[in-house]
Amino acid sequence: MRLLIRVEDIKGRCPVYKVGDQIVLENGYRLNLQETTAACMHSLASILPYHIALAKGVRPDQMGLAHRDRQDGKAYVQCLDPCEFTGGGTVTFSIEREED
Repeated sequence: MRLLIRVEDIKGRCPVYKVGDQIVLENGYRLNLQETTAACMHSLASILPYHIALAKGVRPDQMGLAHRDRQDGKAYVQCLDPCEFTGGGTVTFSIEREED
């Protein structure tokens, strides 16, 4: 089982990510360095509260993380950088559970 975390959108300017970058977690916790294109500590703080539940199969809608207009089975979170105040970039991620 894997969690595929993709950069969906960036508000402002992020020095680490570009749209389409991904983080791959295997077994719900092991970072796959070969398939991960970029990783930022600030964004991991947004992902950590949910990665175990998503890896165990808890549905994103049960946690209030589902897209309001789509039934795509993905969770959506954003990094903690308040770009309007810091001049940085707020990144929106989708998180999808995959069976391998």
